[in-house]
Amino acid sequence: MPTIVVDVMPKPEILDPQGKAIANALPRLGFTGFAAVRQGRRFELTVDGEVTDEVLAQARQAAEDLLSNPVIEDVVNVAVLDGTAAEGQNA
Repeated sequence: MPTIVVDVMPKPEILDPQGKAIANALPRLGFTGFAAVRQGRRFELTVDGEVTDEVLAQARQAAEDLLSNPVIEDVVNVAVLDGTAAEGQNA
């Protein structure tokens, strides 16, 4: 079954305390060269059947209306995971 992936990130002007904590921990764990970290959320929507333009449009609408908080988050990607129709189309 195909899967649609939705990636949601905090808006740039929103503080990201989890990302900051991760960024501070990276050098202590030996991971260097990273200037900043932003932590987001990923949703995987399994599709019952073929991914059509209509299904992808519904996934985009669900991302905007339900999966993200538009006040503090942006939907940055809506894409088909497994290489079926409309692969890699962004929101």
